[in-house]
Amino acid sequence: MTEATTQYGYGNAVECREGEFAGWYHWNHDPFETRSGPFFMRREEDGSYLSAFRAEDRHMNGAGAMHGGCLMTFADFALFAIATDELDGANAVTMNLSSDFLGAIQPGALVEARGEVTRGGGKTIFVRGIITGDGAPALSFTGIIRKFSPRS
Repeated sequence: MTEATTQYGYGNAVECREGEFAGWYHWNHDPFETRSGPFFMRREEDGSYLSAFRAEDRHMNGAGAMHGGCLMTFADFALFAIATDELDGANAVTMNLSSDFLGAIQPGALVEARGEVTRGGGKTIFVRGIITGDGAPALSFTGIIRKFSPRS
């Protein structure tokens, strides 16, 4: 995957230059997310952020459906994508992530996350969203992000 580094949303993201997600962005500074996904995001025409990835065999559990841990990891990624404007480049951590499993995702599905900031304006940001697999609801989630200053 050929990439170009740019400032896009939360932190320093890189643009994917080829393949299915050409023109989308991902953060390359999180080794766990990179191995788990990679997960991608882009700004939509309405100003919101859409996150996505393609479900692969490595994302599945023993029953052949997407592993719940993979969905939760993607939800955590999506929290920060959804809150990009509210974060305004600040460092932040997930304080809370809650979810409800709604349906299974099969290998090959396009997995997408959309949502909204329900409260922001300070150091604490509240987000809610939904993850779908090929358009069918799979996971609803809410989360709380806390901005912080790096240690000196």
